[in-house]
Amino acid sequence: MTSRVLAPAFLFKHLLSPDRCLVLLWSGMTILEGLLWTPRGWQSGRLRFESEIQEVQMQFPGTHLSETQLSGTQLRAAEPLGAPFIVPGFIDVHVHGGGGFDAMDGEDGVRGLARFHARHGTTALLATTITNPWERVLGALERVRAVQGAPQPGEASVLGAHLEGPFVNPLKLGAQPPFTLLPTPQRVAEVLAAGVVRVVTLAPELPGAVEAARQFARAGVRVSLGHTIATAEEAVAVTEAVLTEGGEVGGTHLFNAMSGLSGREPGVIGALLSRPATFAELILDGHHVHPTSFLSAHAAKPERMLLVTDAMRAAGMPDGDYDLGGQTATVRAGQARLAGGSLAGSLLTMDQALRGAVKAGLSLHRSVALASAHPARYLGLSDRGGLSAGQRADLVVLNGELKVVQVYVKGRAVL
Repeated sequence: MTSRVLAPAFLFKHLLSPDRCLVLLWSGMTILEGLLWTPRGWQSGRLRFESEIQEVQMQFPGTHLSETQLSGTQLRAAEPLGAPFIVPGFIDVHVHGGGGFDAMDGEDGVRGLARFHARHGTTALLATTITNPWERVLGALERVRAVQGAPQPGEASVLGAHLEGPFVNPLKLGAQPPFTLLPTPQRVAEVLAAGVVRVVTLAPELPGAVEAARQFARAGVRVSLGHTIATAEEAVAVTEAVLTEGGEVGGTHLFNAMSGLSGREPGVIGALLSRPATFAELILDGHHVHPTSFLSAHAAKPERMLLVTDAMRAAGMPDGDYDLGGQTATVRAGQARLAGGSLAGSLLTMDQALRGAVKAGLSLHRSVALASAHPARYLGLSDRGGLSAGQRADLVVLNGELKVVQVYVKGRAVL
């Protein structure tokens, strides 16, 4: 990537190339120019930023593109108008590992996965635990908190933890090890005392789940329904308990490891899709969810669907055997599976998930929202998820093929 001395404004357009973003350095400021993501669509312009975005200039008013028009084969047509694309950094609320690292490995594991995913456009994430013996889970939360409080250059911001297990149904483990526990008030209090959990996966049918959901919601923790065989009624009971407390409800990897949807049995999927206030994660890796199922869910929840990776340590690594919570997962042909055949997380990165959404038929603009604006809203973050002045300079630059060519975390270049 080429860095240049600040040029006069009339030269800016001439310094652009179709698949690179103009980078100008000036008195500690960085300036990027290209097609900017905005809530309404794409606008040719430039950003000036340090650790925060200082100024947004919409440079060429005649190049505004409707968000419904920019998808699939139309991406290349945008290049003469000022591509590459400058988008808010991706936020992954469900990621176990990547690059050979795992959140259960301790502080080095959390930092390693944060570095790996930053290179793929993830500028903020929730390090996600797995069902394990209770003391090991609590120890993992302590290590996540240590990393959260001491960020280092080159890492995605670790916003906290997603506690996936042990409050899940042993009959719907997926790739979770068999160390499930009931969400008793004492255990919930121990989780909250760690001071780092932002999202908890909870099976609504477990004894004590409704009260546990209230406890979590009162503490500001998002309650995500998952690894569950609950009926729609049980799912609604937990949902209403959380909403009554002013909390947020999500769905952990929608369609996977949860009771399905049919005409007479709506299950957890039906409960989530029918409630406008709920959010839902989705793993779009070509193995977990069919593209048509993804589009159907998006049609039901266009403003509250979010892409996640659910990546395990083998993301970005060669085929072979890898540890997942004390189990062996075999990676072959783009999939990670346990010995019994269950999918063992994914090998996704957020940039791949974004390209998958566009390939499925969603516009690029909406796909970016699923990777950045929607997860920011889910977590209640107003300082990121957009490209407005005053927001953190968490930025990703994509070329015409939607490959990541630059990443900035709080204004610092990662890639």
